[in-house]
Amino acid sequence: MATPLIVSEVTKSFTMHLRGGITLPVINNASFSVEAGSCAVLGGPSGIGKSSILKMVYGNYAVDSGQILISHHDQIIDLASADPRKVLSVRRDTLGYVSQFLRALPRISAVDVAAEPLLACGASQKVARSRAKEQLARLNLPEALWDLPPATFSGGEQQRVNIARGFITDHPVLLLDEPTASLDAANRSVVIEMICEKKQAGTALLGIFHDEEVRNAIADTIIDVSAFSPRKSAA
Repeated sequence: MATPLIVSEVTKSFTMHLRGGITLPVINNASFSVEAGSCAVLGGPSGIGKSSILKMVYGNYAVDSGQILISHHDQIIDLASADPRKVLSVRRDTLGYVSQFLRALPRISAVDVAAEPLLACGASQKVARSRAKEQLARLNLPEALWDLPPATFSGGEQQRVNIARGFITDHPVLLLDEPTASLDAANRSVVIEMICEKKQAGTALLGIFHDEEVRNAIADTIIDVSAFSPRKSAA
């Protein structure tokens, strides 16, 4: 598949069980694609469903209907209907994700947190840790913190570990959920450079960026999520 990620006619709603089973529509008939070597940005106001789209693509949210097609080991996988084992395989080898918040096991050092995705892809511990240190250094995380658990870090420091972890592999598709939200100007510039390098390497990136400066620097396409909003349709 020449286009590594295609979202086709995807619809999503939530059932509010504590509100008598009320159905809350979130996304209606979302369709778009992301080309290799490009960065598509999900745009629109807060609460319109941008994060829900990312979570559906990653497989954290189930899809009511539609397809999420990804090129994985020369096969086309529909993540909307794939079984959990296949989704995990896609995440390991094809689909990376930088979330807004770092989730790490207690007592695991920052360098090991950052190295873990590369280890999962089969790299040796020596190679994975060396690459993780390079990433942490590039993101200006003090070396004194590398062997400490990131649970004790500030929000910006945790996010730099999160970014190092997400960018350490060569996944063909990378999802980015506000990766620069907790960063200062210097580290935002580093992340912009890292995104541009991913694009040059042929990675397809899909992200959310509320920072207009960052968005303007990296976006090849803006996808207006308002066009997929059931609330807009009902208005």
